Amino acid sequence: MHHSQINADIRKLIAEGTVMPAHPLALTAERQLDETRQRALTRYYIDAGSGGLAVGVHTTQFAIREVGLYRPVLELAAETAANWTKRPLAMVAGLAGPTTQAVAEARTARDIGYHAGLLSLAAMKNASEDEIIAHCTAVAAEIPLVGFYLQPAVGGVILSSRFWQRFASIDNVIAIKIAPFNRYRTLEVLRGVAAAGALDRVALYTGNDDHILLDLMLPFDLRDKGVTTRTYFKGGLLGHWSVWTASAIKQFERCKAARHKDSVPADLLALDARVTDCNSAFFDVANNFHGCIAGCHEVLRRQGLMRGLWCLDPDEGLSPGQKEEIDRVYREHADLSDDAFVAAHMSKWLA
Repeated sequence: MHHSQINADIRKLIAEGTVMPAHPLALTAERQLDETRQRALTRYYIDAGSGGLAVGVHTTQFAIREVGLYRPVLELAAETAANWTKRPLAMVAGLAGPTTQAVAEARTARDIGYHAGLLSLAAMKNASEDEIIAHCTAVAAEIPLVGFYLQPAVGGVILSSRFWQRFASIDNVIAIKIAPFNRYRTLEVLRGVAAAGALDRVALYTGNDDHILLDLMLPFDLRDKGVTTRTYFKGGLLGHWSVWTASAIKQFERCKAARHKDSVPADLLALDARVTDCNSAFFDVANNFHGCIAGCHEVLRRQGLMRGLWCLDPDEGLSPGQKEEIDRVYREHADLSDDAFVAAHMSKWLA
């Protein structure tokens, strides 16, 4: 599948930028898929106004592959979305593992009807950049690709600007999620895409949870041979946006509106720090992100969208002190939640 085959409205949506929450996995106390709650989550993100969904990614738990849930979870999200809304919705499937596995997952996602694949390179830690480019090219032959620069703390591989130039030169690459949580490495991706002459084709999506709003509102000037090229992050694909999503979309729209103004409102700049503070609790920064998935589950549990914090790995849960940190940000940043929105619609999402 080539990106030219994607529905024109959806291709435009991805290119111009949108909000894509990373979809969590709802489980029962027996750690089985809770289809009712899983559907409710999909409906929540759609009604909140998300432009796309990322399914089978880190937030969905990579272990779904080991327990035979990869296809069922992708199918459930696609079916629920198709039955819930007729507006354009970009469906992105997480792809992982060595080349044989990633290619097989790309074919599965394509056959279900997903528009693109978000390619994790965590399995390529010991590979050379030449080998990783060959890996990406093989997967791109099956489905349009969204690149993924994942921070090393959760399994990412450090990659050079030259790598991102070569990656962006792959014809079937349509976007890159930039999430190294590092400003230097973020700039290297931008420089690489610019050097490939691909800024018009490859949409930049932030995954930098430590600076979500700043990434979305600020211009980035790239210099080459005395010539300046100005570019912007177009959207975000974030695990953080799996919670308080209705509020996140309002923040995204404010950032988009501010991009081309002569000055950015100080209150909007300051809001970046508040969102980062919330993320520090949800993603368990104090414990090197150990409880990042369970932290998002805890917010969804408090809202009633999930029944519990259960992860596929019984040892995965909240870290010591994380619940108290989530209590704190709930008190200090209550206006950033979307609890009232969720409460007003919960019954129809669970129907």
